[in-house]
Amino acid sequence: MALKDITLGQFFPGNSVVHRLDPRTKLLAVVLYIVTLFLASWFVTYAIMFLVLAGSIALSKVPVKSILRGLKPVLFIVIFTAVLNLFYTPGNTVLVHFWIFTITLEGVWRAFFMVVRIMMLISGTFLLTYTTSPILLTDGLESLLNPLKKVRVPVHELAMIMSIALRFIPTLIEETDKIMSAQRARGADFESGNLVQRAKALLPLLVPLFISAFRRADELATAMECRCYHGGEGRTRLRQLKFQAKDYVTLFLFLAIAVGVGVLGHFGL
Repeated sequence: MALKDITLGQFFPGNSVVHRLDPRTKLLAVVLYIVTLFLASWFVTYAIMFLVLAGSIALSKVPVKSILRGLKPVLFIVIFTAVLNLFYTPGNTVLVHFWIFTITLEGVWRAFFMVVRIMMLISGTFLLTYTTSPILLTDGLESLLNPLKKVRVPVHELAMIMSIALRFIPTLIEETDKIMSAQRARGADFESGNLVQRAKALLPLLVPLFISAFRRADELATAMECRCYHGGEGRTRLRQLKFQAKDYVTLFLFLAIAVGVGVLGHFGL
């Protein structure tokens, strides 16, 4: 897996229907999408959720290969989860029994649906960051969490931290790739050997990576101080977020899908 396959936090500028939606709409739609995924139980409901995801990707005009490339870093977690569900799900129909391992038909179906759920969940959440700039994402999250200010929750600071973290994920990945290339030029080997040996080979990357991260953090803090940043109190916004008709339609559709999938899942479909 190459570092360029990690696309979390990247933003693909565009003018599609999904790009033009209010960031609060997309945040709420993703929450409804995740909840609905956990309500799905069988082929019919999972097929509905797949059509929702495919339709969202098509409307966003984000390349499908970018979505698939973003799934590569989590492939090991997906396979590990599938194996656990495959061997440790009890059932009445035993397919294979070897030593302490037992594979049941129920385990096969559960592992399959678990893999599908994780892949669709990650793809849906990646689509949010692909079609929403970090600034708009921060503004939307802060607006949704605004009622928590009444109980003295630092909403603006939390949203700012999330925005900075998303913004610097691609930067740190690029920095790591540069450090690895420089060390390869000096004879370092990151690809040969077993898993433990590869992990040990990556240890020399940590020191220069942490130094680079702290340097960037210090530069960012200095830049914010020079611009007289003092938190969210009294700040004004260049863009005022306003719900439009398309936002209400989108939220209604996702809510209707959630209710429909919940009802169908209750009947085991």
